[in-house]
Amino acid sequence: MFTDLIMLFTAGLLGGVLNSIAGGGSFITFPALLLAGVPPISANATNTFASCSGYMSGAWAFRKDLLEIKDQLPRFIIISLIGGICGAWLLLQTPEASFEAAVPWLLLFATLLFIFGGQLNRALKQLGTQHRHASTAAATLLTLLLLGVCLYGGFFNAGLGIIALSYLALAGHTDINRMNGLKLLISTFVSLIAIALFIYDGVIAWYEGSIVLAGTVLGGYVAAHLSRKLPQQRVRHFVIVASIGITLYFFYDVYL
Repeated sequence: MFTDLIMLFTAGLLGGVLNSIAGGGSFITFPALLLAGVPPISANATNTFASCSGYMSGAWAFRKDLLEIKDQLPRFIIISLIGGICGAWLLLQTPEASFEAAVPWLLLFATLLFIFGGQLNRALKQLGTQHRHASTAAATLLTLLLLGVCLYGGFFNAGLGIIALSYLALAGHTDINRMNGLKLLISTFVSLIAIALFIYDGVIAWYEGSIVLAGTVLGGYVAAHLSRKLPQQRVRHFVIVASIGITLYFFYDVYL
């Protein structure tokens, strides 16, 4: 038990640092919860709970940028709530064995998004700029796409921020601070509504999740001081290597 406590707190600490500097903290915290013996669906729900405080504090930090587009925020919030609760509901309807078999593929998807997210965002930003004056059909498609992003976030939290940024680039947003603020706003409301359903269903592992949460909060605080000293590119390379290794481990564990 003490070993699990140290492992979970360390994972939360490292995850908090990574989320604040380069993203990808869930590649550390989610597997740590699994290794601590938390069942896959519960580990996923608990990871969402442990990550939410970081989303909330981050969104608050970008509040001035968000207030510049306050007329658009209700739309983002409503769609985030609808998608988040639908994704969480789908997760709870998924048999444990089926979700466990899907974990390597979900991690692979999130890993590829993390690796190629920058190129994808640039390509989508260019496309969004070219088609800024979207037709009604395109606007409807963008709304459905946002709903799909939020549904994914309610089902599996890892990689949500990267997908949200890609969506915002496609939708024609170009201000990076505003995009980061919207990304965190989406992540916050997707997570909050998902957590509410997870609490109602009793799937959050409170003890393990609280330890990870404590580490995440401290890691985010530490990162505020480290961010000026650590090269983001090196941190990003570490996340890529770690995520590939963890993904390969789960493919081996599940299928071999």
